Amino acid sequence: MVIIKKLQNGISVALEEITYVRSISFGIWVKNGSRNEQPEENGVSHFIEHMMFKGTENRSARQIAEEMDALGGQINAYTTKEYTCYHTRVLDEHFSRALDVMSDMILRSLFQQKDVEKERNVITEEINMYEDAPEELVHDALQDTIWRNTPLGMPILGTTKTIATFTAESIRNYYERNYQPENIVLSIAGNFKTDEIMEQLNQAFGGWKGKQAFAQYNAKAAYQVAHVSKEKDVEQVHACVAFPGLERDHSMKYALGVFNTIFGGGMSSKLFQKVREENGLTYSIYSYTTAFSDTGIFSISGGMNPNQLEKVYDLIAQEIMEVKKTELPTKLIDVTKEQLISNFIIGTESTLNRMTSAGAALLLRGKIQDTEEVIGKLSKVTAEDILQVTNMVFDMERVSWCAVGNIKGLDIDKIGKKVFHK
Repeated sequence: MVIIKKLQNGISVALEEITYVRSISFGIWVKNGSRNEQPEENGVSHFIEHMMFKGTENRSARQIAEEMDALGGQINAYTTKEYTCYHTRVLDEHFSRALDVMSDMILRSLFQQKDVEKERNVITEEINMYEDAPEELVHDALQDTIWRNTPLGMPILGTTKTIATFTAESIRNYYERNYQPENIVLSIAGNFKTDEIMEQLNQAFGGWKGKQAFAQYNAKAAYQVAHVSKEKDVEQVHACVAFPGLERDHSMKYALGVFNTIFGGGMSSKLFQKVREENGLTYSIYSYTTAFSDTGIFSISGGMNPNQLEKVYDLIAQEIMEVKKTELPTKLIDVTKEQLISNFIIGTESTLNRMTSAGAALLLRGKIQDTEEVIGKLSKVTAEDILQVTNMVFDMERVSWCAVGNIKGLDIDKIGKKVFHK
């Protein structure tokens, strides 16, 4: 059972004692991502994530790496559009030492100009790597255009133009504005005693105070129709079709989750069976949901030979029209719910997954659902719920599309309008 406590400076902590394991997973969650940036700052949140590993008042970058390796532990971080997470997993007997490293990184990183220059090159290569991967670029290009002219539409990595302007001073200033107790949640799961661990966390983080007045910047965003195409020198064309989705806490999100699994969530899904197995047009075809605090999208994606794009679009449109008209079989829905519930329960057997689930929920929602509550809501999804949510999502007047890759000779907009605007 997850319990929530507060450090002496107000930082919320999600704690779950799991006495039958030998490890502890620990995460520091910062409610700051690319959608919290001004246009000229785009990419600074991700840049800070990198800088946290470049040396502190007490440790060099090499010492940070060597200490964690010596513990046999894992340490990593990632940045999203809405938050940044730093996490570690170690044996319970090594947690105190891992906590010392993690708190040192978060509270005492140096942000030296020489390291900024080195990391600028690293992140530039990371940006170039994504540009060279059309199967990744197609999703980012479409989503960035759907949320254009808002911070949510800015790339997480920033651009080569924006990161070129960053200095140690500007990065430190952004860090001091946004890395503050009011904006942070800690999450821990594994073999520990709550009282003992709270004492350690208070020693590490309880005295932390913000250096500036804290003000959360979080601009609103809403789905906008987008049609995007980018030519790349590759054999395939990678296509993505999207519709307005649901925000993170929408009451129909569980119905959409069940539907997504049936529609494009695996090898037995309707899309995979129709497009790949029956027609042999793609190697992969799938659907997925993306949800934020105030908006979301439902996406369908696949890679194919350019001359098969229109046929793939046509089959996708046929499947959409079918699921909008007729309730799905109850037996299929029940099997899918059991699959999702099983996957969810299996996922809870990992301390890292449990720490991640609790930390993200506490940071983004301010509350944590227990396992039985999630299972109960999934179990209650009906065929009527799914039909309702598919008609909410699949608004053909608001369909967006993106194609990246070998599009020479293809009129992507003409094909999209022909197929989806019948």
